[in-house]
Amino acid sequence: MPRPAAPALVMTPAQREELIALSRSTSRPHRVVRQARGLLLAADGLANAEIARRCEVDADTVRRWRTRFQAEGTAGVGVIAKGRGRKPSLPPGTVEEVLRLTHSERPPDTSTHWSTRSMAARLGIGKDAVAKIWSDHNLKPWRVETFKVSTDPRFEEKLVDVVGLYLNPPARAVVFPYDEKTQCQALDRTQPSLPMKPGRAGTMTHDDKRNGTIDLFAAMNIATGQVLTGLNKGHTGADILRFFKQIDAAVPRALAVHVVLDNLSAHSTPEIKKWLAHRDRRRWHLHFTPTSSSWLNLIERWFKELTDRRLRRGTFTSVTELSEAITTWAEHWNADPKPFIWKATADEIIAKVQRGRESLRQINSQTDH
Repeated sequence: MPRPAAPALVMTPAQREELIALSRSTSRPHRVVRQARGLLLAADGLANAEIARRCEVDADTVRRWRTRFQAEGTAGVGVIAKGRGRKPSLPPGTVEEVLRLTHSERPPDTSTHWSTRSMAARLGIGKDAVAKIWSDHNLKPWRVETFKVSTDPRFEEKLVDVVGLYLNPPARAVVFPYDEKTQCQALDRTQPSLPMKPGRAGTMTHDDKRNGTIDLFAAMNIATGQVLTGLNKGHTGADILRFFKQIDAAVPRALAVHVVLDNLSAHSTPEIKKWLAHRDRRRWHLHFTPTSSSWLNLIERWFKELTDRRLRRGTFTSVTELSEAITTWAEHWNADPKPFIWKATADEIIAKVQRGRESLRQINSQTDH
């Protein structure tokens, strides 16, 4: 005898809405989308055989969908039952060995890091299996990031001072992270660049012609994001003093001036000390970043914007052309400035640095032994 038609699947309005969203998803696994569509058809009263035809499965599969939905609701949609699905094909211990080799050994050819193919050849597995293991454990052997832990004996003191200035600026004061981007090069290409067109990126030659350099001085008002700039052929004490005077002239007399800068010797020449010692500069306060901690100076973030958006792919036939390009780009920035917001607290940074120091200490200890 033919099996009687199943009654319409009962679900709440909220469950229906969730199933509709799952059935329309473009990012969920196909099994989830297909099962959600089948359950919606079941709720509309379609027979299991018709649902199976539309979803390209068999009727028993549809019955299992209905049973699981009645027991677990939308939480069970697309879940692979225990004991079902594709069985692992890697020998026991393979994952652990991939992780061990990735962390502690180099390839036999002394390469600096493993590739999926070199690791696969070492263990006799597929390169896709290696890639999956690395992805599952968030490992990227092909990437490397630069770092340097500051050895400044006053690191914590200077860090707390600068970060405190960012997070809680003094009242009636203007805070300026300041630095120099030295040796900005006026680079031209050896051949004309080709324009971008459909299917092809813009091009530029790998080599260049150097047409001179210039030093860029910049200080950012952290409250407004506006940047003061100055261009000089060098960065002597006299050049820096000239820019300090530019900052001084830009700040109303009733406000204090706080400047964040590094410990470059040119920042504390006798002429600068003499100028700061004048009673008219009592409103000036200098805050020095620790050594090897340029990342603590917010103006470096603006230098990155300038480099990425104007300098790196620019072509300049002369220093004059480079200077005009920097000035124009800075003017457009100041027309619609975007301040950078510092969020990390001093305690968070100190804890991270202490972990770095401990890791370095352990590595040095192992090397010594």
